[in-house]
Amino acid sequence: MTGARDTMELREETIRAQYDPALSLLTGFDHAPRLARAAVVEAKVERSPGIGTRPMFRSTTPGIVTRSTARPGGVRLLERVESLGDGLVSPVQASALHSLRRGLAIALAMAETFAAQSGLAELKKANFEGRLPEGKRSEFTDLLAAEALMTLYTFANATAFLLAPSMGSTTVEVGAVEEILTDNAPLALQGALWELDQDIALLSGDEPRLIAVIGAFCEALMQRVALRAEAAPGLQAFTGGAWQVEADALSIAGFKPARAAKGGALTMQFKKPSEVVGNHIAKYQSLRLAKMLMAYDFERKFNPFAELGGFIYTFMGDGKPGTGKTTLIQMMAGLLNDYCKAAGYPFRYR
Repeated sequence: MTGARDTMELREETIRAQYDPALSLLTGFDHAPRLARAAVVEAKVERSPGIGTRPMFRSTTPGIVTRSTARPGGVRLLERVESLGDGLVSPVQASALHSLRRGLAIALAMAETFAAQSGLAELKKANFEGRLPEGKRSEFTDLLAAEALMTLYTFANATAFLLAPSMGSTTVEVGAVEEILTDNAPLALQGALWELDQDIALLSGDEPRLIAVIGAFCEALMQRVALRAEAAPGLQAFTGGAWQVEADALSIAGFKPARAAKGGALTMQFKKPSEVVGNHIAKYQSLRLAKMLMAYDFERKFNPFAELGGFIYTFMGDGKPGTGKTTLIQMMAGLLNDYCKAAGYPFRYR
């Protein structure tokens, strides 16, 4: 338990256990839209004439013969985002994909928690084993729909929160989200990701618009799901509690959006180390401090230099006007900005 008495911690190991399923959703899956209409139709690549469709050789390894080797089709968000660049994944693309995977993992972890607390997990087990009582079928259906709604909202809420520092001044109108499916949580996420993939294909022409599209989609999804949840039964286990994701400082409290500060444009004039001359000892200490700062683990909120000793929390420049204090700060800020770009983290200077 952390914070208030009714606030529970969504443990990091529970979230990380969902990284593989989350990555699988981003890598590719098939989805036939049921409520929305596809606006983007991918062109199928035709085979060259004369090339057969059957494999020339047949594997003799047991199990391989019946295993499908078809490439996941339909929705491939990972490829969609990467296709907006020049062949290499940029920091902005990496930030978007990291936020999507993290948001999906948090949503799946919350779905698992909801199922355990609401009794849905036991009903799923009984249904799988063919022993679900007839009188429980209505409750089972309601809880599946409730799980789908809270999973969708948590995904959109967490993703929007994680992307907030990367949001700029670009705005995009995505319209209402239509493909909201409530059969179960996995299908609900597939429907939402299918529609997000459509929006990215239609509206994202560059990296700033990519972040804007994902952010606008998450806001629209939260709004639509919250309206659906007003009349949906079985959500007490979600609306009656609160959870904290310590690594992201994210609070989950029912259908209430979490808000994070948006990043602003950096206007500071940086200095390169080669431009700084004079006191070489102060320059060396500043270079060393910049590297030590970037050793910070953003997920674990941990800096090994602080634990091992020798790390200073306050860097104070003392000297008369014109002795280079501001120049050293500009050099350190420039180094940190470059390090953050390479690591895929936004850098904000205040």
